Amino acid sequence: MQYWLVKSEPVKYSWEKFNKDGRTFWDGVRNYQARNNLRLMKEDDLVLFYHSNDGKAVVGIAKVVKEAYQDPTTTDPNWVVVDLSPVETLKNPVTLETIKADAQLKDVGLVRQGRLSVMGLKREEFDRILELGS
Repeated sequence: MQYWLVKSEPVKYSWEKFNKDGRTFWDGVRNYQARNNLRLMKEDDLVLFYHSNDGKAVVGIAKVVKEAYQDPTTTDPNWVVVDLSPVETLKNPVTLETIKADAQLKDVGLVRQGRLSVMGLKREEFDRILELGS
């Protein structure tokens, strides 16, 4: 199993809307590194859902329910999506400020590559963020 973090502006697609929908395809990725991360995702991988810009916090856990396929919002074959389903809302959102202040998370992609919208996490990083959110 692999672990991931995806970012979404809550005004565009919030954790609440995601839970209401029950499932979504993760579209709109137009960065090659983020796209490559989508291609690496496997069914049942766990994904942290991060509210960017407004809120700046990890708010929930999702899972990959369908692996990479052509992004239906474009005809350009370079871009893919994966399907995600919500798993659980974090008891306490884990803010970017909290993540930056935690020595165990100093190398997490969210800190090192703040603009990347889809990134891998080490198991220890994933577990630490869940611990901070419980």
